[in-house]
Amino acid sequence: MLKILIVDDHQVVRRGLQMTIDAEKDMRVIGEASNGTQVLALIKKHKPDLALMDLQMPEMNGVDALRQIRPEYPDLPILILTTFSDDAHVYAALRAGASGFLLKEMSGDDLVAAIRAAAQGKPQLHPDIARRLMARAPMPDDPFDLLTERERGILKLLARGKSNKEIASELALTEMTVKGYVSDLFAKLGVNDRTQAALMAVRYGLVLPEEL
Repeated sequence: MLKILIVDDHQVVRRGLQMTIDAEKDMRVIGEASNGTQVLALIKKHKPDLALMDLQMPEMNGVDALRQIRPEYPDLPILILTTFSDDAHVYAALRAGASGFLLKEMSGDDLVAAIRAAAQGKPQLHPDIARRLMARAPMPDDPFDLLTERERGILKLLARGKSNKEIASELALTEMTVKGYVSDLFAKLGVNDRTQAALMAVRYGLVLPEEL
């Protein structure tokens, strides 16, 4: 059972999200917050498997909340769910450590699918945002030139949403070995997390957009 924390300043949105999530057999809402200042205390209290958080909130916004959460909970999946899709908000959230960036216009079915995938460590980006960011990015000759063939293969699997455990199983490696490869390729690409690495892999043609 996935335990979900909802962070949004609009009660009607929280109610709608709770109804959507609690209707699923494998997940339930275990806590709610109306602004970013409440999030850390609720994470400590409820120990959620994933947080679903808005960007624009009173007292503390989603980006600032992410910056407070990440030092203490670096592995907690945190999905941004917002109406703001401009580049400034997207980049700020991803730099602060968001596990994905979703828009409130998405369907309930797509949302719960994104929650399940994010809970397994798979990066999540709304397709419109992914396409726009890829189209606007500068294109170096070969951003993967420093990667070994093994690292390229792992990046492809990572971008397709595979967890370290799944990659290890597919390549007959230990999970710890895969974790080491992932850390090395992050350093070589100059990215901080799986979402940024996956976006880069799609942006520069290592995998197709529909595979993200």
